[in-house]
Amino acid sequence: MKLRIAAANRQASIKMGEFTGSGEYVTHGELPSSRPNHSRKVTVLPLVFLIFYEVSGGPFGVEDTVHAAGPLLALIGFLLFPLIWSVPEALITAEMGTMFPENSGYVVWVSSALGPYWGFQQGWMKWLSGVIDNALYPVLFLDYLKSGIPALGGGLPRVIATWGLTIVLTYLNYRGMTIVGWVAVCLGVFSLLPFVVMGFLSIPDLKPSRWTVTNLNDVNWNLYLNTLFWNLNYWDSISTLAGEVENPKKTLPKALFYAVILVVLGYFFPLLIGTGAVPVNRELWTDGYFSDIALIIGGAWLRWWLQAAAAMSNMGMFVAEMSSDAFQLLGMAERGMLPEFFGKRSRYGTPLIGILFSASGVILLSWLSFQEIVAAENFLYCFGMILEFIAFILLRIKHPNASRPYKIPGGTAGAIIMCIPPTILIGVVLFFSSLKVMVISLIAMAIGLVMQPCLKLVEKKRWMKFSYSSELPDFGNQEGNRSLVH
Repeated sequence: MKLRIAAANRQASIKMGEFTGSGEYVTHGELPSSRPNHSRKVTVLPLVFLIFYEVSGGPFGVEDTVHAAGPLLALIGFLLFPLIWSVPEALITAEMGTMFPENSGYVVWVSSALGPYWGFQQGWMKWLSGVIDNALYPVLFLDYLKSGIPALGGGLPRVIATWGLTIVLTYLNYRGMTIVGWVAVCLGVFSLLPFVVMGFLSIPDLKPSRWTVTNLNDVNWNLYLNTLFWNLNYWDSISTLAGEVENPKKTLPKALFYAVILVVLGYFFPLLIGTGAVPVNRELWTDGYFSDIALIIGGAWLRWWLQAAAAMSNMGMFVAEMSSDAFQLLGMAERGMLPEFFGKRSRYGTPLIGILFSASGVILLSWLSFQEIVAAENFLYCFGMILEFIAFILLRIKHPNASRPYKIPGGTAGAIIMCIPPTILIGVVLFFSSLKVMVISLIAMAIGLVMQPCLKLVEKKRWMKFSYSSELPDFGNQEGNRSLVH
């Protein structure tokens, strides 16, 4: 990220490192962190489950793939799609996250390659898509409970419950990343266990012929692709927590590797059980159908367990997503892209203002429908991923010798080839977007295009204070404000 030349010169003696003229990144030595020690203790296991909840949270919500395309395409989708999309995204996150182990995450990736203007756009689109996504989870949590508590189905009780749940989960984020990480571990184990039990109970009823049912003339490709995409994206979100991870250069790649395996197995085997043990009726495969399958296979007790697991899973996804969104705002403030007050930490080391902003966005957007939320966040997320792919390749070209504790093999040519399939997939997802979603998303993007110059004006007029953390490295070159592509 490029800063004012004078500011960069003043900080030259205290930076962690810089790019030399030959493109090599030279480390000047680690600085002691000003963050409280308890905020940097996220280790491998909690990080695996934080990634799990950023991306998945379990098979709740995958039912629409069977509804849209039948069992065969649903099963193939959750095997093939991770190879085309999830693995490349996770690999890029591992390389870039260890190259830039700080809370601005993908924002500083794009800033370093394309300049701070596009870095800000990346931050705006990703934060907005994350908040839109998070607005879904309190709603889904109450949807799973309303069968037992009908009053939560609508009206004032539902509004009060939505706000109350948002406040409670927001408080968990306020208390610190260590708590959030271990809450994610407990919720993850609790959410996946009923599917393990259901798998053993279903063995006598499995009929492999049901897995091959398909009808290519009756496929809702828009629903199918959007559901796959929604259930298998957001691998890069964990990069905004890299500054809170213990030894991120080793921990992050390891956690991403384990998380990819956990996510794919967490989708594929429940689908294998559900489509193989129960006669296929595509019309029944909608959100929440796994609880009906649990009733058929194991009885009422298994259904209640699975419904409770689904509700808890939504809580896990909420706290993981809010953590990433809030720390992203803190990281942008540390880079001077947002006013200084966004960088304020609570006594627990958490980004107080970032959490409040993210929680407010969740409450404001909670009125949207499930389908609108999924489509809108996918549209914004796609554009953010295009910027990430461009940044990844440009940094490989411009700074091939920069320090990369984890580096994807294959050289620059391999990096370009790896990005082609997911880029094509992004084009397909965008093509199937509805006009309404496209218009709303483009308006949201336009707001970001205008917001960044406005913030620069606010900084210039000194209406708000902006600052740059002296602990962060200047990942620029010797030409000061110019971006790497100029």
